[in-house]
Amino acid sequence: MKYHIVTYGCQMNLHESEKIAGVLKETGYTEPSSLEEADIIVFNTCCIRENAENHAFGNIGALKKLKREKKGLLIAVGGCMVQEAGKAKLLKDKFPFIDILFGTHNLNELRALIERKKAQKKSVISLLEERGETEDGVTPVRTSYPNAWVNITYGCNNFCTYCIVPYVRGRERSRRAEDILGEVQALVSEGYKEITLLGQNVDSYRGEDGTTFPELLDRVASIEGKFRVRFMTSHPKDFTEELVAVMKKHDKICKHLHLPVQSGNDRILKLMNRRYTREKYLSDLALLRREIPDCEVTTDLIVAFPTETEEEFEDTLSLVEEADLSSAFTFIYSPRTGTKAAEMEGRIDEDVAKDRITRLIALVNAKTREKSAKYVGRTVEILCEDFDEKKGMYLGRDEYGRMGYFKSDKCRIGEFVDLKITEANGISLYGEEA
Repeated sequence: MKYHIVTYGCQMNLHESEKIAGVLKETGYTEPSSLEEADIIVFNTCCIRENAENHAFGNIGALKKLKREKKGLLIAVGGCMVQEAGKAKLLKDKFPFIDILFGTHNLNELRALIERKKAQKKSVISLLEERGETEDGVTPVRTSYPNAWVNITYGCNNFCTYCIVPYVRGRERSRRAEDILGEVQALVSEGYKEITLLGQNVDSYRGEDGTTFPELLDRVASIEGKFRVRFMTSHPKDFTEELVAVMKKHDKICKHLHLPVQSGNDRILKLMNRRYTREKYLSDLALLRREIPDCEVTTDLIVAFPTETEEEFEDTLSLVEEADLSSAFTFIYSPRTGTKAAEMEGRIDEDVAKDRITRLIALVNAKTREKSAKYVGRTVEILCEDFDEKKGMYLGRDEYGRMGYFKSDKCRIGEFVDLKITEANGISLYGEEA
């Protein structure tokens, strides 16, 4: 039997799809396949933004014909969208051919849910209000070699007014430090070259024994072997000097920090319940660059938050300039039912929102091109991750997150390669093996 998994959303979802694949393997599904050939199709959904939900609805609906034609095909839908209040019923009413619906807290039960469905005609719906153990008891089928994701926390306690995550992933829970270290050690022994520690807010990690995130990061980076360490996502309110000190201490820790600021205006930040100010954010970056001058910073930015004025949006533009950001993920505010922001008055007109995002993207892209242009003539170390069939080139990232393309006569995937950069094109670099 074959499986096919469709994933939407963040790195957390990508890693959870690897865990879903692990469950399917244990259940007897032996290999991934195309959607048309699969015996079970699993959608791992996202509800952070409306676009992600719309894509999921469209692609699930498109399976109605295949479900009718292929006897025995199972369709399962799980993840954040299913966990959102009322969405499981909506999905079932809209798509009665769905066989299994499960949430964010019980992916490890998928095997039992499949067995239940096979024993009965009616659909199976299973949602838990909160997560049980911090360990899933699932061996993931990792699909991102030479990179590997490692959860250190689940859920979130921040309740930013625009964000649905605490409602669909629950309150924050930290894994045991020893379990995390054991998983990283095993991955390094298996040949993985880049480990990314994952959490909605890694900086607030607190192990059962009181281990803080800087202490955990220090222990992870002290594991022997040639590999890189990344972590995401950090929250500016929890950024500390101790974190900077650990980043500075270890060459294994990438000199790249993803630190979402969301807005450059203090009033909007307060409405978002971010619990820091523009001044605090810029002060933290000053500390970071004083201690690690070559560290690059990327961020997330939201425009057209309710009541945002033109002047307040311009504060975000000026922050991009002042913070000297390497790149940014940019979004128009998307109201999420159940969040405080969705109830706020002062919704921004669509035309105004589109104008603001267009201007912000233009500025971010210009800054990114400036950063990329400085690479030309330099030699950098990249970790080769894949081969681009269309370009006929290998590709990989440097420690700052820049993607580099190059040609080689032999397979380089999984190797560190010194690349002399000859050309920069937007966020991409091109070069030759040094």
